[in-house]
Amino acid sequence: MTARRSGKRGDAAATPLGGAITIRRARPDDAAAIARMMDEPSVYANLMQMPYASEEAHRARLVEGQAPGKTDLSIVAEQAGTIVGSAGMHPVAAALRRRHAAMIGISVIAEAQGRGVGTALMQALCDYADRWMGILRIELTVYDDNARAIALYRKFGFEVEGRHRGYALRDGRYVDALTMARLHPAPPAFAPAASGDPE
Repeated sequence: MTARRSGKRGDAAATPLGGAITIRRARPDDAAAIARMMDEPSVYANLMQMPYASEEAHRARLVEGQAPGKTDLSIVAEQAGTIVGSAGMHPVAAALRRRHAAMIGISVIAEAQGRGVGTALMQALCDYADRWMGILRIELTVYDDNARAIALYRKFGFEVEGRHRGYALRDGRYVDALTMARLHPAPPAFAPAASGDPE
């Protein structure tokens, strides 16, 4: 297992990173790159992913998310033609009374962390939610020891709303997680027609 992990890190590090960050919608043919990223110990340890990521499972998820009627958004960040991060926004539930809320998740490969990739992904998610989806509330869950991620979320207006004790098993230990949420900073309002406009 150690040799397998080392090989994957070496493959990622072999590609020089830097330069402009491009954000685009994820495609089914991104599945292999996303699976490699999710299989990095530094990535899956901070998510709800499991070791030995499945390319087929990621491809199926991307295809399903693009089905007619689906409102899910899956995006990736690229640098120098390499996928260095991914993010998703999904409805929190099918209940009509919760249609104003969405949940998000984000991941960035180790070599690209602290270089603006997470910020670019978060900006894209928030813009999409605020300007196009009519989302009032964005929710997320983050492990309480992931200081870098928490700082990123706070930068975009997320606030801690609660703590889940013993939330998930991570590397043989149960760890706590925080629930964070962000409300739309300026919810859209309807502008009445000006006096004298034709009805």
